[in-house]
Amino acid sequence: MFGKENAVVNIRTQVYNAIKENICDGRYEPGQRLNEVELARSLSVSRSPVREALRRLAADGLVVELPNRGVFVREFTPQDIQEIFDVRVLLESYCIQRSVQFMTTEHKQELMRCLDQITYYHERQDMKKHIEADCQLHGLIIRIGGNRLVEDMYQRISAQVQQFRIYSLESKRRFRESLVEHTTVVHCLLTGNVEEADRVNRRHLELARDKINEYLISKQTNQPLE
Repeated sequence: MFGKENAVVNIRTQVYNAIKENICDGRYEPGQRLNEVELARSLSVSRSPVREALRRLAADGLVVELPNRGVFVREFTPQDIQEIFDVRVLLESYCIQRSVQFMTTEHKQELMRCLDQITYYHERQDMKKHIEADCQLHGLIIRIGGNRLVEDMYQRISAQVQQFRIYSLESKRRFRESLVEHTTVVHCLLTGNVEEADRVNRRHLELARDKINEYLISKQTNQPLE
């Protein structure tokens, strides 16, 4: 009995994660309609776990359900991005300030590993892997803060902008600057200089927000990015 229940839960989680990943990676584009039957067929499952996954994704803010029309990948506005990054700044700042109290030797080693990965993928101009390593670093900063409620909140809002992260690093100059910022934040955290770590991280997030909004505005106006 328990084996069957665990299998059902596992399938539901796998379906949820698969659809979420496709949204965050941009394979399902903003505004695209998500058809239950087609999703079930492509994932080789029944419609029930797909339906449940879409409900969870709606609660996460990644899709919207429109009456008599269906479920669509959420389209974000510049105001949405502003609000999401406002919260990110607050949460990351809170955790950076708490890092002095909760930083362990293992955390320090993880910070260096994350920075090594970011540097490695930057040198190879591997944007996708660089962004993944970037996400891991910011997630680690949140974990170091030692507050599970903050972690849960952060995971939700972080997923909402993941599909746009590539546009925050589109220019080569911004790509280089991002590496310098990450290096500074990590080194400041390792030495306990939380004020400087917070200042640089805030600026880093503000620049990412601005680049994403430039992309959204250019898409709305059909103007190319500079």
